[in-house]
Amino acid sequence: MQTALRLANLALLVLFPVAWFAPLLRAGLLPLFGLSEISVITGLQSLWQTDVFLALLVTVFALFAPYLKTLGLALVQFGLLDNRVMPVLTVLGKLAMADIFLIALYITVAKGIGVGRIETAWGLYLFTACILTSLAIGLLSHRRAVHPANDV
Repeated sequence: MQTALRLANLALLVLFPVAWFAPLLRAGLLPLFGLSEISVITGLQSLWQTDVFLALLVTVFALFAPYLKTLGLALVQFGLLDNRVMPVLTVLGKLAMADIFLIALYITVAKGIGVGRIETAWGLYLFTACILTSLAIGLLSHRRAVHPANDV
């Protein structure tokens, strides 16, 4: 079980950057024109040009929080960092989940307005899966750190 958690967590260190560049959604104003693909990175690039404060928040939620949590958890799993940092890693995981909520909110609002067209893309599912997998690995690792005698 420990080896599976370690491998899954290490896989996230590769999958998160892939998810950041993968298309989250396709958006366009009129059905006759092509749809532009939007990824976490392209969304952040345009956000930095319009609203620096919001761009900073989204950068923390979408990039730094999940990656630092995954990296910290890997260090704990390999015995290079003390188990006492697990509560901090849990908070980082919750901050990362806030980003999925924001993306879902943007899609809902844009579809509700009825102007243009929005389609979700495979990157949204990959990014969501990375965040949820990271949360699950964190919970299982925390449980193992608190109750090591129950390790099977």
